[in-house]
Amino acid sequence: MNNSKTYESIFENNKSWIQNKLNADADFFKKLVVGQSPEYLYIGCSDSRVTAEELMGAAPGEVFVHRNIANVVNSLDMNSTAVIEYAVRHLKVKHIIVCGHYGCGGVKAAMTPEDMGLMNPWLRNIRDVYRLHQNELDEISDETKRYDRLVELNVQEQCINIIKMACVQERYILEQFPIVHGWVFDMRTGNLIDLNIDFEEILKNIQKIYDLTNSHWVMSRRNLEP
Repeated sequence: MNNSKTYESIFENNKSWIQNKLNADADFFKKLVVGQSPEYLYIGCSDSRVTAEELMGAAPGEVFVHRNIANVVNSLDMNSTAVIEYAVRHLKVKHIIVCGHYGCGGVKAAMTPEDMGLMNPWLRNIRDVYRLHQNELDEISDETKRYDRLVELNVQEQCINIIKMACVQERYILEQFPIVHGWVFDMRTGNLIDLNIDFEEILKNIQKIYDLTNSHWVMSRRNLEP
């Protein structure tokens, strides 16, 4: 017999989960329907082995989550940009996390000389990261270490793509939040690794080209600050 969970067992698991939550807190679901006010937006990979709340030890309502193949943030992707806009402007998250993971199939697929069909435009985002850092990556002879480094660089570039967004720049100027972080999950050890992205330095550097904060609205709001 196959050891994988059957479809029907999912609903049995749901009943057990409900009972466990009620045993721990009889008002759990009453609190859950009140609303959400997460401090974190987590942008991660769709890989089934990498789940945001479990990695972070977070409870329902504490993390707003968006996942896609290889944790890519592309300004032409209305899905990710809408999530970020909503999280920044309406949920008022204080931290935006891009989390990649070593052994990422999307990153490996992007470096495979093969026609991936409809995935080609998406994977091109990662190939572009390789192009930007080709000299560094080509100097790494060990293939596993080269892919690990590309995972890290991909996270870094997606952080930069977030910092380019007007909603992020504007709110940071007015409220000093959100702050963007880059993480990598190492499935070999279970560790979360903070890449220590220098958010303020990146923001300062990219605003030479991507400054979107000199609008009348932002300047007016800034002048109202005490």
